[in-house]
Amino acid sequence: MAGEFRAIRLQKGEGGETLVEEVVLTPADLMDGDVDVAVEATTINYKDALALTGRSPVVRHWPMVPGVDLAGTVAASRSPLWREGDKVVLNGFGLGETHWGAYTGLARVKADWLVALPARFSARDAMGLGTAGYTAALSVLALERFGLTPERGPALVTGASGGVGSVAVALLARRGWHVVASTGRPEEGEWLRGLGAAEIIERGELSGPGKPLARERWAAAIDSVGSHTLANLLSMTKRDGAVAACGLAGGMDLPASVAPFILRGVALLGIDSVYAPQAERRRAWDRLAEDLDPSLLADLVTEIGFADIVPTARRLLDGGVRGRVVVADVAEATRVADG
Repeated sequence: MAGEFRAIRLQKGEGGETLVEEVVLTPADLMDGDVDVAVEATTINYKDALALTGRSPVVRHWPMVPGVDLAGTVAASRSPLWREGDKVVLNGFGLGETHWGAYTGLARVKADWLVALPARFSARDAMGLGTAGYTAALSVLALERFGLTPERGPALVTGASGGVGSVAVALLARRGWHVVASTGRPEEGEWLRGLGAAEIIERGELSGPGKPLARERWAAAIDSVGSHTLANLLSMTKRDGAVAACGLAGGMDLPASVAPFILRGVALLGIDSVYAPQAERRRAWDRLAEDLDPSLLADLVTEIGFADIVPTARRLLDGGVRGRVVVADVAEATRVADG
């Protein structure tokens, strides 16, 4: 893509507010990098929504093209790692935070940030999973590395109607776990059971202040909420169980006790999806390709247009988005006609 293309760009206003604008860029405008990727699809994650609305200081370089996930085709490479025409996916590495991200027709990135797109997935499929699905896979792999298996007992997933949670439910169920899905939207119960959840509980059971040590209920958990919810998960995890913590939708604090750790041997496993090593990234995408049939994504994904990114981000933060959102018209929507 040698010509002009559209992008969403964030500027900081005089009062510190976030200003969103649509701009026309050329390759000469892009940040440094050794691979140019023609973006075919992207998505909206919780972090993207925070950046677009300015509700949290996600952006650390101004101006910024947001978007932490992309899938597309290598348009030009100055690295031996990639060739023109390669299909790739990128999650994290500061994309949309410190380095211009995915809401553009052409992204210039570093070669060692990219992962080969699994042959089973199209660009749209990959963004139907995105950082949320990739993070869910990292979380499942972490629980397995800890030695946990379905025979040990149920696995709980918080925020089950969201991006990370919905994919986590599907991945755990595929591996034979009895999955307990916690959600604030009980009307999504049938949908979650379709993804593989065996039980549905209301998130209110876990969101308030709890006991330092409560009745043992599950052997494993994947949590994207944090705060009191994570503290309660830990207090209810069975002896020698583990919780994979991968999000903070409910807050960054952790009002917990050491009791689960020293009296039950419970482990808290931190999941860093932004700067995970390449080997872990490849394992996560391999697991997604192995365990998730692309047809399942139809139940996970809502497709929107490039022009819908900003209003959808607002709805996501207000709890009005189920599962995953895919922007699959990036190439066409951002193309600027010659002349």
